[in-house]
Amino acid sequence: MKRLTAALLATSVLWGVGGRALAQTAPADLSVYGAMPAYDIPSLSPSGDRLAYIAVVGEDRSLIINDLADMSLIGGVRAGDVKVRDLDWIGETHVMITTSATQASNLTGMQRSELYEGQIYSLATRRVAKALGPVEGVFPRLAGSPIIRNINGGLLIAPASGFKGLGLYEINLATGGSLRVVQEQQRAGGYVFDAEANPVSRVVYDGRTYEWELQAHANGFWRTVWSVRAPIDTPGVAGLGATTRELVIYGGEGARPDEYRIFNLDTRQWSNLPFEGKVDSPIFHPKTKLLIGAATETEIGRDYQFLDADAQRVWRSVAAAFRTKRTRFVSWSEDMRQIIVLTEGDGDPGTYQLIDMDRRLAEVIGALYPLTPEQVGDIRVVEYPAADGMTIPGYLTLPPGVTDPKNLPLVVLPHGGPASRDTLGFDWWAQAIASRGYAVLQPNFRGSDGLGQAHLEAGYGQWGRKMQTDLSDGVRWLAGQGWIDPAKVCIVGASYGGYAAMAGPTIDPGVYRCAVSVAGVSDLRAMVQWSSGQSGARDAPAVRYWNRFMGAERLGDRDLDAISPAKQAARSDAPILLLHGRDDTVVPFIQSKMLADALRAAGKPYEFIELSGEDHWLSRAETRTRMLNETVRFLETHNPPR
Repeated sequence: MKRLTAALLATSVLWGVGGRALAQTAPADLSVYGAMPAYDIPSLSPSGDRLAYIAVVGEDRSLIINDLADMSLIGGVRAGDVKVRDLDWIGETHVMITTSATQASNLTGMQRSELYEGQIYSLATRRVAKALGPVEGVFPRLAGSPIIRNINGGLLIAPASGFKGLGLYEINLATGGSLRVVQEQQRAGGYVFDAEANPVSRVVYDGRTYEWELQAHANGFWRTVWSVRAPIDTPGVAGLGATTRELVIYGGEGARPDEYRIFNLDTRQWSNLPFEGKVDSPIFHPKTKLLIGAATETEIGRDYQFLDADAQRVWRSVAAAFRTKRTRFVSWSEDMRQIIVLTEGDGDPGTYQLIDMDRRLAEVIGALYPLTPEQVGDIRVVEYPAADGMTIPGYLTLPPGVTDPKNLPLVVLPHGGPASRDTLGFDWWAQAIASRGYAVLQPNFRGSDGLGQAHLEAGYGQWGRKMQTDLSDGVRWLAGQGWIDPAKVCIVGASYGGYAAMAGPTIDPGVYRCAVSVAGVSDLRAMVQWSSGQSGARDAPAVRYWNRFMGAERLGDRDLDAISPAKQAARSDAPILLLHGRDDTVVPFIQSKMLADALRAAGKPYEFIELSGEDHWLSRAETRTRMLNETVRFLETHNPPR
């Protein structure tokens, strides 16, 4: 691993912006993009002396632990073909691996869903123990994020559900299983603990009355300090404020659902966060757990602000060293002197850098994808007017080597959610398509989150309506710039993006030559009814959420048929490729099958491919790669780039 002095960071680490070759380079195989990142979830131990990460080869994953003094291997274990979701140090001697699997439980009657499990690896014994071993009356799966504190050699408190509700259990790090009950099983959740593992607050939510309560802990008792009725947009507690008597809450009193505010547990007064602009995520001190900063996602990357002077100096040094790149904090030691950041941009598809602030050294410790700078397409920030004048921001990824786009074939790639957003950065799906000669537009259409409440609310009731025409308005704008050929456009997407891809030929015809939908929703009325059945209530928050965006007045509203691709299949004017994972627990597999059946009955061209063993998130390299191969094959058949 190459070590670099701080003086060289600003030049040697860079990918050479001015000297970047524009000669055509052979595109990488699609399996390079389809593979899961080879180096994943790096995490520093509390002291900063040790590094843990997940190494991925094919579908196999292994935990690797290095001593940072000499990068020697001091531990690790093969995890196998599992979906690793997170990695956390518990003290200096144990690492928790959080995995998930698509399962159903005959014991509890739980429907098929994505269930999470914790595995604890011990450096001393080189053995792995299940975090939640057999405990009478407790379902052995994680029911939320674990609480980890680096005290007394490491402390793990795991939330788990039982027959009586949710409980918190201190876990025996050596053997797994519960040492003691921290909180009895009851209906509360969303606990906040201080750095010494003392309970500070918890949330209680009644799904029948929609009453959301914030409770504070004092003298061994819980008392309600604030409550609000929240049928859809429930508030949430992000963590402690600048003291242990303050909380950072999103959706609090006087705040928009996506806005953070400070609540004082003693005075019960609200105040604004001491940061400029819209905060996307607060940052907490790795040791004290107190609020020290905030991250804001801008159109040109992520920006950081810090209350802590030391943290602010660290960020300024890092930003200066990687000033031509987009940089994200990933992990740091408790003294904030050892830091891992992820850099992107200027041909860099994503590189993990380990920075030692004391020695003023940095080293590359891992890369997400084995691509050369010449194989990475440039990304442009774009902004265009929708038909009604609303401004739609987005990103345009160009084919590698293209700097002056003219009459390019285009693929529109809308994000999922829909209350999500695309950000500036290397996107494996967009880059894979761009590598085959297509420009790729990722619009943050109305209804996208993270761009202000007005932008989000503009999408309410706009499925298949303005949310859809925001996409085709982008096509027309790009054509007006001369960058793309309006006769050579397809649409591709997953989840909500899959719905938008289905809706392109069926609801907004005359724009696309083909469409590719991954795990899309085709029958909106059936989707809402399925969500109602999953929650066991006709008026559940999930149902209210869907109706808000889809524009339905009630469960079973037949007005949704007009914006359901399966009900409008006879209008389809372009071939549609449907792909769907059998293990999808978010959008049921039958949603793609319903459109396939409707297209067949209407005599319209389509293909339907089952992704066996795949979930909603394309978590397996084999099926992710197959999706890319099938997508590119379909695009090149119906919209050849040349």
